[in-house]
Parts: sequence; C-alpha cells; structure tokens
Amino acid sequence: MDESVQKTCWGVTAKAAIGFAGIILLAWLFSGSANAAALIIC
Repeated sequence: MDESVQKTCWGVTAKAAIGFAGIILLAWLFSGSANAAALIIC
C-alpha cells in the first residue's frame, strides 16, 4: 500500500513540475524572445 501511495505522490509531483516548467517556458517565450522560440522550435 505504501508503494502505490508513493508512486501516486511522485506522479502528481512530476505532473506539477512539468506543468510549472511549461507555464514558465510559455511566459518566457511570449515575453518577446522570438529568437529563442525559433531556436527551440528548430
């Protein structure tokens, strides 16, 4: 039981971290760094 709870906790943590990083990345891209966006897309 502890293992499944721990896996669920890590899954939530991973999703939260990825979501947070995605939000920061989008905010950074939309803040006017078009060259950086072009580099990332390519």
